[in-house]
Amino acid sequence: MTWTIDRKKVLITGATDGIGKVTALELAKQGAHVIIVGRNPQKAEHTVHEIRQQSGNPKVDFLIGDLSEQEQVRRVAAEYRRRYDHLHVLINNAGAFFAKRELTGDGLEKTFALNHLGYFLLTHLLLDLLIRSAPARIINVSSAAHFGGRINFEDLNGEKGYNGWGAYSNSKLMNVLFTSELARRLEGTGVTANCLHPGFVATQFGKNNGGLIGLGLGLVQRLSAISPEQGAETTIYLAVSPEVEGVSGRYFDRKKAVEPSRIAQDEEIARRLWQVSLELTGLKETTR
Repeated sequence: MTWTIDRKKVLITGATDGIGKVTALELAKQGAHVIIVGRNPQKAEHTVHEIRQQSGNPKVDFLIGDLSEQEQVRRVAAEYRRRYDHLHVLINNAGAFFAKRELTGDGLEKTFALNHLGYFLLTHLLLDLLIRSAPARIINVSSAAHFGGRINFEDLNGEKGYNGWGAYSNSKLMNVLFTSELARRLEGTGVTANCLHPGFVATQFGKNNGGLIGLGLGLVQRLSAISPEQGAETTIYLAVSPEVEGVSGRYFDRKKAVEPSRIAQDEEIARRLWQVSLELTGLKETTR
C-alpha cells in the first residue's frame, strides 16, 4: 500500500510558530491527525484553533511542555501515550539559539539539552509506539549549520568556553549523528529516520535573546531569509511523500538527499554520542 498521510497521527514539536506551525497546518489540510507541542498553553490553544479553522480539520490537538527539561519531555510522552494508541510520524522540530550560556533544571547547557537531548529523549520514549504503528517516520529538523559543528565529548556542557553559534552548530551536528545511528538501529522495523536542512527561515528564531542580538538576527532575516512556508517544504515532503518510503538515515536539503559533513558520517562518533545521551537522559538501551 502506497504511503498516505491521511488519518495518520503526527506529533510535531515546536509547532506554535514558524516552520513547525506551517508544517502542522499543511499536514492537517491533507487529513492527518496533528498533535502539536508547545510551551505556552494559551499560544498552543490559539494555534490549534487557527489550524482547525484554516484546514477544516477538527483533528488538531496540543500537548504542553518545555522540551529542554527532561521531566517535561517525559510528561509530554506520557500524556501522548495516555491519549493516543498510535504514532505514525514524529517530527522533532523544537529548537533554539542561546547567545549566552544558560543551564536547565537538569544542570545541562540549554542548547544541548533542547536541540539534541530533547529529540533523543522524546524519540526513545515513543519508539515502541512508532514501531507498533509501522510503517512510521521520524523526521529530525537539523541545519546546514552542522557543517561548522564538532563534538567535544569532554565539554558537551560548554563549561570550558561557550559560544552561542558554536553550541547551536554542534547541536545540529548531533541531530544528524543521532538520525544516522537511529536509522541503523531501526533497520527491519518499518520505521525510518531522516533529517533535513530547512533553509535560513524568517521566524522567531534567536529573538528570545533580545537586545542587539535579537535585532541583528531580525534584520538579517528580513534581508536574506526565506519564508516559513518555503522552510517547511522539506519537512512536509519527508512526512507525506511516497518517494521516500523505506529511505532512512539520510540528510535532506530542498527535498533532495545530500551528503552531510564528514564528521556527521562518522559512525564511531555517532555510537559514542548515543551512549553518552543514554546516560545523560537516564535511559536504558531500547533498540538494537
